Amino acid sequence: MSGYIIDAIQTGVIETLEMTFFSALIAYFFGLPVGVLLYATRKEGILKNKVINFSLGMLVNIFRSLPFLILLVLFIPFTRFLTGASIGTAATIVPLTIGTIPIIGRMVESSLCEVDPGIIEAASAMGASPLYTIVHFILPEATPSLLQGAAINIATILGYSSMAGVIGGGGLGAIALQYGYYRYQKDILWTTVGLLVVMVMVIQESGNLIAKKQRKV
Repeated sequence: MSGYIIDAIQTGVIETLEMTFFSALIAYFFGLPVGVLLYATRKEGILKNKVINFSLGMLVNIFRSLPFLILLVLFIPFTRFLTGASIGTAATIVPLTIGTIPIIGRMVESSLCEVDPGIIEAASAMGASPLYTIVHFILPEATPSLLQGAAINIATILGYSSMAGVIGGGGLGAIALQYGYYRYQKDILWTTVGLLVVMVMVIQESGNLIAKKQRKV
């Protein structure tokens, strides 16, 4: 491979990591509260509310059911409104974030459901408020599961970021498409695929190791 291609791949790695990091950060900022609310308002929850749970759950399910490529195209006007562009690394963060929020919400809800109900009963017996119970009892108890879920979600975002190359999103996905597919340069295609696989494995294993250490604390 030429020096130009190597530089392009290095830039692609940086762009992919940028898209993944910022999308995950923003998505968790919104997705974590969504998951907590879904958990707290369910039938057995400490803030049970059928209307909120059903409405929020329906919204989450609708966005989860949309294929990411369709979501990319669907939110082009909104992306252009926020970032001033519909292509590029910054623009890709918008649909990546929107597409990941409902996935994080459901993952967080699932992790919180694993918490022993006895812990919640003990907190209630001590007179703890629902909010205090969630923040100081439920979330700390669910931390290992939440960390494992975070590793899965970040790896998912990384995979989604490669699809963004279809509409000029940048990163390794764009390089694989432009050089590996359109120009039939198979060495570049397999190099980018290999890099994506390695990045996903590193993220997944790092998340699992951190979760195991947290369980031992």
